[in-house]
Amino acid sequence: MRKAVLLHLICVLLGVFLVNGEDPYKYYTWTVTYGTISPLGVPQQVILINGQFPGPALEVVTNDNIILNLINKLDQPFLLTWNGIKQRKNSWQDGVLGTNCPIPPNSNYTYKFQTKDQIGTFTYFPSTLFHKAAGGFGAINVYERPRIPIPFPDPAGDFTLLVGDWYKTSHKTLQQTLDSGKPLPFPDGVLINGQTSSSFSGDQGKTYMFRISNVGLSTSINFRIQGHTMKLVEVEGSHTLQNTYDSLDVHVGQSIAVLVTLDQLPKDYYIVASTRFTKQILTATAVLHYTNSHTPVSGPVPAGPTYQIHWSMKQARTYRWNLTASAARPNPQGSFHYGKITPSRTIMLANSAPRLNGKQRYAVNGVSYINADTPLKLADYFNIPGVFSVNSIQDLPSGGSSFLSTSVMAANHHDFIEVVFQNNENTIQSWHLDGYDFWVVGYGFGQWTPARRKSYNLIDALTRHTAQVYPRSWTTIWVSLDNQGMWNMRSAVWERQYLGQQFYLRVFNPVHSPANEYDIPKNALLCGKAVGRHP
Repeated sequence: MRKAVLLHLICVLLGVFLVNGEDPYKYYTWTVTYGTISPLGVPQQVILINGQFPGPALEVVTNDNIILNLINKLDQPFLLTWNGIKQRKNSWQDGVLGTNCPIPPNSNYTYKFQTKDQIGTFTYFPSTLFHKAAGGFGAINVYERPRIPIPFPDPAGDFTLLVGDWYKTSHKTLQQTLDSGKPLPFPDGVLINGQTSSSFSGDQGKTYMFRISNVGLSTSINFRIQGHTMKLVEVEGSHTLQNTYDSLDVHVGQSIAVLVTLDQLPKDYYIVASTRFTKQILTATAVLHYTNSHTPVSGPVPAGPTYQIHWSMKQARTYRWNLTASAARPNPQGSFHYGKITPSRTIMLANSAPRLNGKQRYAVNGVSYINADTPLKLADYFNIPGVFSVNSIQDLPSGGSSFLSTSVMAANHHDFIEVVFQNNENTIQSWHLDGYDFWVVGYGFGQWTPARRKSYNLIDALTRHTAQVYPRSWTTIWVSLDNQGMWNMRSAVWERQYLGQQFYLRVFNPVHSPANEYDIPKNALLCGKAVGRHP
């Protein structure tokens, strides 16, 4: 009898261990609707999530399983993409038109993904049509698991600032402008958390984390706080060497986290975000309020850099990986010696702004991307011919005439590659790769040549998911292709993305195994030539 009781107790404890050993699940239901607000003083239609603008923050922990039912109450198909979440083995959940059918009006789709081995500051936003210009964006903050150390004391508080340029014009009118072949006008303003004025309160003497993300459409932002310095501690999931800055550039699609100590006299101070590399400077302000303050903000709004490209590139080179700090796992970030690996392939991507059929387009290596009626991932899975070709975009710019195509580039699973972004235009570029982070090993002016490799940082370049490329300049990244799937490589400048500056990287392994990639979800939406197929 005692043996039976003991055996039962062991089984119960083992069952508890197994249940508790599984990563937690978090469930959400989000409803997407239109609403009317006046962020710049003019009533306009915006996209709300659960009635909020910006949308609700996803506050999660490393390895959480996210089950999110998205209900589309708009009059157009809709998708959200999870900017910087790697979707390990799971491009099915990436939420872009190359991987997912859009959710029809008055319908829903349940995303199922995991923040696998990630920590840090990220965002989500709409990937369909020009919805991003109407809102629908929000924060994703991924916190560390218990007992995983972080390289700084716990801050007294955690503030999220979603900063970006904004138009008074509706997203449908902006889209019509682009569809007619015309470029967008200059933005009307800058918002911080969807407002032109907001306040953040803290106690004198304490240190707070500020998570800053550029959720705008086209414009780089400089961020600063009157009378205070900022200690950079994290960039898109990488813990950094903790350098101190008076102001920081945040380019479109990028995120950073800084620590700010309230070590000044008890009063209110300006928080400032202003546009970079623009003839007209747009500025938004918020307030840092000391809880023992009785003095409102005063003095001129602190000025920031405007068009100093050299200044910005010099700052970017100071962003370094903290080699001894752990990230989402307990092993140090620097335990992966990327600089000792020789890339097996070099890809050079040159952006351009051709006119095709009398309309403004944007292109990569001469190819301006057009969406297919069937998501590329579904076409690949079901072996549907005629949707895309892996020969449609080349590794190097050819210098030939530009053309329209559903461009896909083939790559081998587990390859280690070098990608050079060559920007021969006079505007700053911002490039993003879904499914990955990558080492930003070099920046430089002019034309890239192999000799530029001598300037690479092969010791402590940080990893991130979005990299800026300065005007008439180049940026090089190294990528370990350890995540099989169909992944979007795109301009984060949304007008350029919409008009063709993107393509898909098909990272393929002929061995079909759940160790490499998950199978198609049972609830996958089917559209285009995939209608009627069975997952």
